[in-house]
Amino acid sequence: MSQATKRKHVVKEVLEEYVVPSPQQQIVRVLGTPGNNLHEVETAEGTRFLVSMPTKFRKNIWIKRGDFLLVDPIEEGEKVKAEINFVLYKDHVRYLKKEGLWPEAFSDTAESQPSSEASREREQTAVRSSGEEDSDDDSDLFVNTNRLRYGCTESEDDSEEEAAVASDQDEEEK
Repeated sequence: MSQATKRKHVVKEVLEEYVVPSPQQQIVRVLGTPGNNLHEVETAEGTRFLVSMPTKFRKNIWIKRGDFLLVDPIEEGEKVKAEINFVLYKDHVRYLKKEGLWPEAFSDTAESQPSSEASREREQTAVRSSGEEDSDDDSDLFVNTNRLRYGCTESEDDSEEEAAVASDQDEEEK
């Protein structure tokens, strides 16, 4: 089987199949990726450990902080205690909630992370309802949640210097 065909089947399996966890499997949330196809995860009970990504998912499926996974435990592991079996996307989470298999500890975190489209729509309706629009409002721009946010403001010194330079230029023209 060619690499492209294999990738197609893996992606199709992850996106279209709905799985139910077996008794030994766990649903976990990704906290970070230290590297080497390892991911730091947290269980519903709050236990943290590392999981490995099998070769069939590498370079085919991407996992980011906050995603949910279905993992199989590894008995002989000291640091790496499980292997990823399935990546759970929004549709999978909804299905597991409907079946009553979703951990109660994760139900508030899955719902508290609204999609960027939904939050943008709420902000736009709030602006429309208030009746005023701010031209300097950047809330409709994409926000990268994987980067730290730094606030920058213009100091008053800069604006005073610009005003002084402009007034000097006006005097020179006269």
